[in-house]
Amino acid sequence: MANEAVDDMLEFHWIIDMLQTVDVGIVVLDREFKIKMWNGFMESHSGKLPSEVRDKALFSIFPDIKPDWFAQKAKPVFELKTRAFMLWEQRPYLFKFSNYRPITGCEEFMYQNIILSPLVSATGKVEHISMMIYDMTDIASGKKQLEALQVMQSEALERGTKSRA
Repeated sequence: MANEAVDDMLEFHWIIDMLQTVDVGIVVLDREFKIKMWNGFMESHSGKLPSEVRDKALFSIFPDIKPDWFAQKAKPVFELKTRAFMLWEQRPYLFKFSNYRPITGCEEFMYQNIILSPLVSATGKVEHISMMIYDMTDIASGKKQLEALQVMQSEALERGTKSRA
């Protein structure tokens, strides 16, 4: 029994370590949108320590996030226990983090995909939601470059057709 408890404690420690070091932002919010968890990714990109943001409203830390809009996105997550998505193609970012690859990347900020997921309690209610923030900057930058090349190619073809006429 004692070995089992030690194994459980070690596993819990590994899980917490993984959540802190994974290259994905993880934020847990309660129904008042107060921050309950803030992982290493968020700390690194925002410059804000978990102790600075814990139990503070998301909107007081990030005033650019519109409370009504965000609450509307989160409502089905709390009420229907379904996920909600915010894709970079629709909204480039939720958190305006600088692009942390300024030499290799030509984007000034980090493009993000965000997933809101319900965290169901032991009672079956959703009192908290998780927010996972994925850095999509490389993909967004590549797509923008490809689109620019396609426009240039199309314009060159158009000029070539007109000059022959």
